[in-house]
Amino acid sequence: TPLTSISGTAEIMTQGLVKAEDIPHFAENIYKEAQRLITLVGDIINLSKLEETDFEQQKELVDLSEIVEEVVATLHNEAQKKKISFLVQTERCQILGIPSILNEIVYNLCDNAIRYNNKGGKVWVRVTREAEGEICLQVKDTGIGIPKEHQERIFERFYRVDKSRSKSTGGTGLGLAIVKHIVAKHGARLELNSGVGKGTTIRIFFPAA
Repeated sequence: TPLTSISGTAEIMTQGLVKAEDIPHFAENIYKEAQRLITLVGDIINLSKLEETDFEQQKELVDLSEIVEEVVATLHNEAQKKKISFLVQTERCQILGIPSILNEIVYNLCDNAIRYNNKGGKVWVRVTREAEGEICLQVKDTGIGIPKEHQERIFERFYRVDKSRSKSTGGTGLGLAIVKHIVAKHGARLELNSGVGKGTTIRIFFPAA
């Protein structure tokens, strides 16, 4: 865990077992693990709030396309680091929801689409009005994909498809669990389509306002 890693590294340093020239490297490791711990705590708090709070009285008319545009702008630098291109197609669609936690949905899906993508890949983000009147948010990537046997479990807390990759890709293992709870809070439904080496597409269908 991040806390164990921080404690172990700090103990080695305080016992004087680290050469002076290696101290910056160990300090950087402590910083990175501390940031992971902060993110983990934040996600646990967010998930607890989603489970315990009745948000019905806080809902308002929200233009989902505006949230998408804000999130894509926020993640621009992260995408650039992996030379990933965002392709955004939106139309003005209002739903009844809570802007702050709807932002969490879009951010987590887009962040995963970057995190588990291939260098030079693409992420398509769409907001469209379906023929049935529902509002569809779609995030599609050209990434590594999810094996079929894992697809039913990826929305569980802390579940990871490949534990050996978890540290290198970052994340807390709670992002999709948070998405699942927010979807339920908005009376929406979620669809997943993925294949190994074929990327992942997640669609969320919201009731129109």
